[in-house]
Amino acid sequence: MDDSPAPLETPAPSASNSIKPREIFGWCCFDFANSAFTTIVITVVGLPYFKAAVADGHQSAEGWWGTTLALSQVCVLLFAPLIGVIADVRARKKRFLAVTAMTCSLATVLLFGVSEGQVWLMLGLILVANFMFSTSENICSAFLPEISTPENVGRISGYGWSFGYLGGLLSLVIALAIISSGDGRAHWTFAATGAFFFAASLPTLLLLKERAQPRSLPAGKTYLQVAWQQFADMKRELPEHRTLVRFFVAMTFYLAGLMAVVGFAAGYATEVLGMEQQQIIGLFAVLQIAGVAGAFGFGFLQDRTGPKLPLAAALVIWIVACLWASRCETVREFYMIGVLAGIGMGSLQSASRAVVSTLTPEGRSGEFFGYWGFFAKLAAVIGTFVFGNLVSLTDYRIAIAANTVFFVIGLLILLPLNLRGSVKDT
Repeated sequence: MDDSPAPLETPAPSASNSIKPREIFGWCCFDFANSAFTTIVITVVGLPYFKAAVADGHQSAEGWWGTTLALSQVCVLLFAPLIGVIADVRARKKRFLAVTAMTCSLATVLLFGVSEGQVWLMLGLILVANFMFSTSENICSAFLPEISTPENVGRISGYGWSFGYLGGLLSLVIALAIISSGDGRAHWTFAATGAFFFAASLPTLLLLKERAQPRSLPAGKTYLQVAWQQFADMKRELPEHRTLVRFFVAMTFYLAGLMAVVGFAAGYATEVLGMEQQQIIGLFAVLQIAGVAGAFGFGFLQDRTGPKLPLAAALVIWIVACLWASRCETVREFYMIGVLAGIGMGSLQSASRAVVSTLTPEGRSGEFFGYWGFFAKLAAVIGTFVFGNLVSLTDYRIAIAANTVFFVIGLLILLPLNLRGSVKDT
């Protein structure tokens, strides 16, 4: 007889009967809000500003940056299962979402005050902000099974990523206006981004409902013990969920490649091609527009064909983009790569989240999206650490070419999987 704890979340009402469009809109708004952080702070402005204005061009700046991003994701790895359990037991996903989002916003605003030489202060704020960003992303994604059905999950996930790219595009417009207004104003983009995240996440906190009901902990158990028990349960259940586990392995590899690009693309543009900050913002504006098309279009494709085709297509796109970038010689050529990468990024992220939602057992969304977060953050640890230190040891061209390996391995693991079955028979 199985004496392991029962699932800790009360199954949500059927999405088809209880979800209103405004709630889906509210959920999508969080992708709109948090994309400003990853677009401006992590991808476009953060690394070039850190190296030039704070670290005074130190040759190890990329290594420090990559290690800090990796450490922030190690923290997520350690705490994601525990946070998922507490959110399920106490039915407080929405409250946790508010706390993590607001803390990320505050840490981002505080980056405005970092000055030359304050390397460890900036890296510390980046660590806190990225940890809170990643945790809030996990928590918000755990609402997806509650607001979707197997028939529309790909489409709704695609809506979210499309909103995210629109938010990223708007944040780029704001950043461009700030930087173009005068010299030495790049640090103002951090204050604007923190305020953007705060304001744009309010519709999510107002419209999204907490459907789970509080549950009691098993007798004599602490939250930490239950979190560890559920992690142990997941290991025990591997034969039952083998498709999901194999997908997580594939996802870990290809997201490692993706996170490396996200963390270092602006550095590549600056160091290899000599692009100015305004040119980099223009590049990422193009990428955001392409990302909207990728997330939206591939979301519809997934609902028609299942997730494997859009995922495989996205990985092929990324393989081509990385190999091309490693030999890129002109800014115009890099813009073309940006379009390709944007399409691949939107479809890859949207389809991955939808797969996890489809294969998640009913009533265990917080727990299983905690595992999704675990593997996604493991990927970020691997990708940012390897890429950052590879750049420090060799150069950007070698690093981006080597990054292709992550996507190839992910594709090879993905291809044999059946991702259309129910969780009970996977």
